[in-house]
Amino acid sequence: MIVISNPFFVEDEIEMLNSLLEEGLSLLHIRKPDFSEVEMAQFIHQIKLEFRNKMVLHNHHHLAEDFGINRFHFSEKERKSTSNDPARFSKPCRSKSTSTHSIEDFNSLENDFEYAFLSPVFKSISKENYYPEIDLFEALKSKTNSKTKVIALGGINAENIRKTLENGFDDIALLGSLWNNENPLKQFKLCQKIALSYSQSQV
Repeated sequence: MIVISNPFFVEDEIEMLNSLLEEGLSLLHIRKPDFSEVEMAQFIHQIKLEFRNKMVLHNHHHLAEDFGINRFHFSEKERKSTSNDPARFSKPCRSKSTSTHSIEDFNSLENDFEYAFLSPVFKSISKENYYPEIDLFEALKSKTNSKTKVIALGGINAENIRKTLENGFDDIALLGSLWNNENPLKQFKLCQKIALSYSQSQV
């Protein structure tokens, strides 16, 4: 299970992120589009050292080496820009991920992406008036890219996690369901329990 940081300021966010990681969060995507390089460095510095291998940077990728981070995420726009082609990205990198919004785009990804978000699966919790234009569960039946894991994003919550995984997604990413909840840690534990229960039932 993946958690994406709130793009905006959240009180006690660092404490909350450390708690999520201590509870077994697999990957934490740091997405702070408005952060300066200095703000990003200060933010990363506050997350416990032992969790650096679980962090994924969305921007200021050049800071990664200093912090021992080797996971990078590229937006759809970055991926499609020839000047910032992730395939030619020279930084030490264990894993690259990206964002997609159609099954056609997902299928056309090059093999160097470990996983990709496909969104929105449901009506977004964090973005107003952001709905799926097509049924992504139906679209997944046309998936031909078997090298890249497909991660569900957009409107994922405790009520629909099992349905999402049953319909072909490899994993889920949480954003609004956590940060719009009055108790993000409790919500995370609930979602984690459901996702683990599903994966154990498939063994």
